[in-house]
Amino acid sequence: MHTLNPDEQPAKISAPIKPLRLAYGPAPQQFGDLYVANEPGLYPIVILIHGGYWRALYGLDLMNSLAEDLAKRGYAAWNIEYRRVGNPGGGWPGTFLDVALATDFLRKLAPSYTLDLQRVVPIGHSAGGHLALWLAARPRIPLFVNNSPLAGSQQPGDNEETATPLMLAGAISLAGVVDLEMAWRLHLSNGAVVGLLGGSFTDVPERYTAASPAAMLPLGVPQVLIHGTNDDSVPLQVSQAYTNAAIAVNDLVTFIELEGVDHFEVIDPHSHAWAITMNELQKLERTN
Repeated sequence: MHTLNPDEQPAKISAPIKPLRLAYGPAPQQFGDLYVANEPGLYPIVILIHGGYWRALYGLDLMNSLAEDLAKRGYAAWNIEYRRVGNPGGGWPGTFLDVALATDFLRKLAPSYTLDLQRVVPIGHSAGGHLALWLAARPRIPLFVNNSPLAGSQQPGDNEETATPLMLAGAISLAGVVDLEMAWRLHLSNGAVVGLLGGSFTDVPERYTAASPAAMLPLGVPQVLIHGTNDDSVPLQVSQAYTNAAIAVNDLVTFIELEGVDHFEVIDPHSHAWAITMNELQKLERTN
């Protein structure tokens, strides 16, 4: 059990930061907002991935305040939108292809915005926590599923150098749905994962394997899972079980259980939970 630290690290820069909206693909939902600090530098990158059980009802605005806070701390925050269930092309495989494409698109953005591709960490909340860890698992998909549409880089015109997914320094899940088979068995959010993958675990098991970080352990990338004990949207047991499975195969995982914290407090930039997340982000940077 982690006791919340009463001290919160202040953001380094106070001036307002206006995001740049950049399209990474032709679909209306294939864009991201890039927040970069108003000072020169080579910026470590945080990819922000919002939640909402992969449904179109929720959007990237859930993460706007975190993006601004990160930019004020000296990070480049890439707050991405993606096709969700309810959008044309959302669900399987479009949701995953979009998140992959948005990530690989950083290779194109890096020269123009002085982004440090050696220090890239996705932070996702809820369903976005699943997608953040899935990005870390993505290079392992061919080891588990033959000819999956999710394997490889999704950047059009890839050459030999960029044909592999962008490497990550780590990945952080905030109250993430990190095990899709468990999400199906628990019938979370009225069976949301069935809508995402187009079938049950018994109907399309290969999709669950290629889409679930828990099915591809060990990931070989440092992972941090942060989850509150008062979460009534994603049960704490999802992160607990994932952590136990990762430890059993000697993976690089840190689990922080926050007493009394609910599902949304972890994405409040003024919360102690976010201060803890920032501390873990800095540790990932130092180990890279």
